[in-house]
Amino acid sequence: MNHIVLYEPLIPQNTGNIMRTCVATNTTLHLIKPLGFSLEDKQMRRPGLDYIKDLKMVVHENYQAFLEATDGIYYFVTRYGEKRPDQFDFTHDEDVYLIFGKETTGVPKEILKAHLERCMRLPMTNKVRSLNLSNTAAILIYEVLRQQDYPGLFAFEPDNFKGRNFLKED
Repeated sequence: MNHIVLYEPLIPQNTGNIMRTCVATNTTLHLIKPLGFSLEDKQMRRPGLDYIKDLKMVVHENYQAFLEATDGIYYFVTRYGEKRPDQFDFTHDEDVYLIFGKETTGVPKEILKAHLERCMRLPMTNKVRSLNLSNTAAILIYEVLRQQDYPGLFAFEPDNFKGRNFLKED
C-alpha cells in the first residue's frame, strides 16, 4: 500500500489538492500535527469536493505517534536529497511512505540526517528552491505507481464517467 505523509502542513489548499490525488491513486494520506489550518477549513476542503468521502486519512498527534502507528519503508522528499525518485525501487512488498515536510521549512534536519539513504529530490534548475507541495506529491506518487504498474487504477475512462469509448462515439 502507498501513503503520502504531510509533516506539519501549513497551507490548506495544498492539503486539499493532495487529498484529491490520494483518492485518485488509492493512496492513504497521513497528517502529522500540528496543522497550520483546521480540517474543516473551506479552502482546504474545496479541492477535494465530492472526493473527501472516499479519502483514507489518518491524523497523528506528532511524528513519534506516526512512527508508532505505521510500518513500512519511509522515503523523505527534500530539496537536500541527492537521489532522484527513479533511483529508488518501490516495487517491494512493504508499504511505501512518501514523507513531505511543511511548506516553509520541510522535514526537520535531524529526521532527515537519520535517513540520508532514503532522501530524494526532484531534479530542477537552480532558479527555484522547490516545486509546490501538492505538485510534488502528485509527481512522486505517480512515479511509485509507475514502478508498481498502477495497481488497481484504470488506464482508461471508467464507465461511471463518460466511459472508455467516449472518443470513438459520434
